[in-house]
Amino acid sequence: MPGDNAKKALIDSLNGLLADLFALYLKTKNFHWHVAGPQFRDLHLLFDEHATELFALTDIVAERVRKNGGTTLTSIGAIAAKSTIADDDRDGLAALDMVRVLRDDNMTLIGRIRAAKAAASDAGDNATDGASDDWTDQAEQRVWFLTQVLGG
Repeated sequence: MPGDNAKKALIDSLNGLLADLFALYLKTKNFHWHVAGPQFRDLHLLFDEHATELFALTDIVAERVRKNGGTTLTSIGAIAAKSTIADDDRDGLAALDMVRVLRDDNMTLIGRIRAAKAAASDAGDNATDGASDDWTDQAEQRVWFLTQVLGG
C-alpha cells in the first residue's frame, strides 16, 4: 500500500500540472487574441480550440487533487509559483513564433503529464494513471498540429 509520501508527491505533481495548464491556457488565449497575418483565421481558430481543450482539463485535474485528499491552487500567485511554463508578454510576436512557442510549451506539458502519471502509479491512483494517457494524447495532438503548421 502506498504511503503518505507517495500521495503527497502525487498531489504536488497534479498541482504543478494544474499550474501549467492554466499558464498554457492563458498564453494560448493571449495568442488567439493577438495573432495577425496571412494565417490569421486558421490560427485564431486553432488557438481557440487548443485553449478550450486546456481549460477543460483544469477542472478534471483539480478534482483529481481533491479526490486524493489535497487542496488545489488558490490564486494567480499559486499558479505562478508552481508553473514551469513561462509568461510571454512580447508585443507584436509573429504568428509562426506564436506557433513555435505553443508547440514547445505543449511538449513541456507532456513532460508534466508523464510525471503526474508516474506519481499516480507510485501512489496507487489508477484513475489518474489511466486518465493521464488521454491528457498526453491531447497534448501530443496539439504538438502535432502546431508542428505541421510550421512545415513539419
